[in-house]
Amino acid sequence: MSSDARANSAGTSSAKRYDDRIDVDTELTLTDTFVLIGRSIGLLAKVKRLFAYKFIFATVALLPALILPWLLKIAVDQVILQRPLDPSVRFPPFLDPFLHMIQGMAPNQIMIALTALSLALLALFGMRAMPSIQTERGGLPEGHDAATQSEQALSAGGSQTSGIWGLLETLLTIRMTQRLANSLRTSLMGRLTRLEMTTLDDQRIGDSVYRVMYDAPMLPEICYKLTVAPLLLLFGALLSLWMIKYSYGSIAPEIVWLAAALMPMTLLLTAPLSGIARRVNQASRAAGASTTNQIEQSVDNISAVQSLGGSQVESENFADKSKESFKRHRITFLVDLAAVALSYAALIIALGLAFILTTDKIIAERLSPGDYAVLAGFFLLLGTNARLAGKYWIELQRNVAAVRRVFFFIDYTTELHDQSAPLPTIKKSVELEHVGFTYPDGTQVLRDISLSLPLGELVAIVGPTGAGKTTLAYMLPGYIKPSRGKMRFDDMDLTDVGVDEIRKQVTYVFQEHMLLSESIRDNLLLANPEATQAQMLEACRIAGAMDFIEQMPDGIDSIIGRGGDTLSVGQKQRLSIARGIVRDTPVLVLDEPTAALDPKTENALVEALRNTAKGRLVVVIAHRLSTIREADRIIFLEDGQVRDVGNHQALMAQPTSAYRKFVELQNA
Repeated sequence: MSSDARANSAGTSSAKRYDDRIDVDTELTLTDTFVLIGRSIGLLAKVKRLFAYKFIFATVALLPALILPWLLKIAVDQVILQRPLDPSVRFPPFLDPFLHMIQGMAPNQIMIALTALSLALLALFGMRAMPSIQTERGGLPEGHDAATQSEQALSAGGSQTSGIWGLLETLLTIRMTQRLANSLRTSLMGRLTRLEMTTLDDQRIGDSVYRVMYDAPMLPEICYKLTVAPLLLLFGALLSLWMIKYSYGSIAPEIVWLAAALMPMTLLLTAPLSGIARRVNQASRAAGASTTNQIEQSVDNISAVQSLGGSQVESENFADKSKESFKRHRITFLVDLAAVALSYAALIIALGLAFILTTDKIIAERLSPGDYAVLAGFFLLLGTNARLAGKYWIELQRNVAAVRRVFFFIDYTTELHDQSAPLPTIKKSVELEHVGFTYPDGTQVLRDISLSLPLGELVAIVGPTGAGKTTLAYMLPGYIKPSRGKMRFDDMDLTDVGVDEIRKQVTYVFQEHMLLSESIRDNLLLANPEATQAQMLEACRIAGAMDFIEQMPDGIDSIIGRGGDTLSVGQKQRLSIARGIVRDTPVLVLDEPTAALDPKTENALVEALRNTAKGRLVVVIAHRLSTIREADRIIFLEDGQVRDVGNHQALMAQPTSAYRKFVELQNA
């Protein structure tokens, strides 16, 4: 069953998911969100030392924001107004050494001391004392599209301060971010390269690129926003509240209660937007991946597009998908804007009430003008923390939507790639015992296949279109696993054997010519990096490729262009076969190896393959009778079942042979 047919069977719901044909159930519940968050945080174990250093640096970076309001109070009360230190307002204990030092000093001397302390803080922490000024992405504009945000997230780093301390923390954070992002996207790339062929039929390349390049880098932000950021926000808020209560609890308790209500009020206002944020960000990313898919499709088929005059159509298709992607992003921006507006509303209300309460206390002479600087500073700090807490939770939904797309394919693949015992080299045969295969949509392709394929033979798999030839061949390298029955190499059951071990012994040469846009040598070394010059040339000779390689200006080092487009179809086919031969595995599977060859080249190749089959199993999927009749063994498939097994002469001698009827029909 074709991938398009299977995609259509998914119904209209798939169409509403843009180009997704596999990852169609994208709705995230709150429980799913917390599960993804837990998995993300678990990845911090890979950078635990860097994370510990980051936490220490970020905690110390809170100091300037906590010290600055008190320095302003001293400047106003003791320097400008020249008042003595007010014993009714208790300074925090960590300022006691400084207070003892300036006790009894003249105003100008106090100002010199304040200046010296400020310069020291400036050298260590820089100009930024309030966390609202600095973002975790280094203060750079993060852009308004997923691609730009992801590119910056890949090397994100920052600090609540600047100066020497901020520089060290930023470098540390960048290193931690890159390790986390690289680990996740490398893991995702590894899983995508292991998808079964039935899955690859439905998975678009552009979508895979989008997940690796733009979704995976969002993971470090989840880790930061759920560990360092909230802990620091909470620690900073509690410390600020403690200072307000410590210094003003007996003088203005209502201000303390107002400060304590800031963060809960902000979270209550923004929390209802979290579900909406998850949905709109998922739709935005799916639409972005759809745009990437359109680019991939157009460029990959550019020859067909140009030859059929479809450039305008493809441009319009891209414009439509790009327009939809921008539209979806605008919706996410509106949700983010609503969250920011609500958090600012809470901050403005709290600051307004704090201003009124503080002013009343100053007029009543229960507080000094310098106390206004302290309370305003701490309320601004608390308000900023509250606003960031609400903002982080909404922004977190964007990250969760991205990471969900990454974990989907990390969990999806059914290939066994864990470390398994080494598989002994095949000595005798490949055995299939009552093997059957059914696609996920319920279509049964193979039924009760039992075969013994001994090494040393050239075996042809033959049958009408849709008989299951390719499906059967896909089982040999483990591209798909039998739905029922067993497959063995000699006496070794492959049910629980990792695909890496299987593929060490099986090489599959596809009918499509999948060549690198590099030199002939690079293409051959892809199959066997340890191959010698002699081995590569011998493989090319067997495949009949030396005829054209020797005529090229640089021989085996000649560049063959994008996908080998400087070669003819027949030359591509021969080079692909040579690449399969140079890998030198016990089993070699060739899909239509002679389809694009002239009779003379075909005869030479078939004869070479017969010689190559000595000591190995060579399996060919073929339609040409001239190729089929030279096989040592012919397996004739029809309706997913084995109808005949034997050589050409023996099967043609049987009047009731299904293979004979097939041949006679072909010759009619």
